[in-house]
Amino acid sequence: MARNPDAIERDIEKARSALAATVDQLSVKANPQRLANTAKTSVQAKLEEPKVKFPLIGAGALVAALLIRKLVR
Repeated sequence: MARNPDAIERDIEKARSALAATVDQLSVKANPQRLANTAKTSVQAKLEEPKVKFPLIGAGALVAALLIRKLVR
């Protein structure tokens, strides 16, 4: 059964619109600046947690003490 050319054109236009919308959504999701900002915010939030923050401070103090000890010797 043959389809009406106008119906085929409408179907193609609907598919084209849906594809354009999908591409727009992907471009927003894959924006490198947005991904970098999201990662930065996530890392900053993680570093503010006390169970992460205080061990890092301790490790930094230990490294500083070892460097000073090495420089003094």
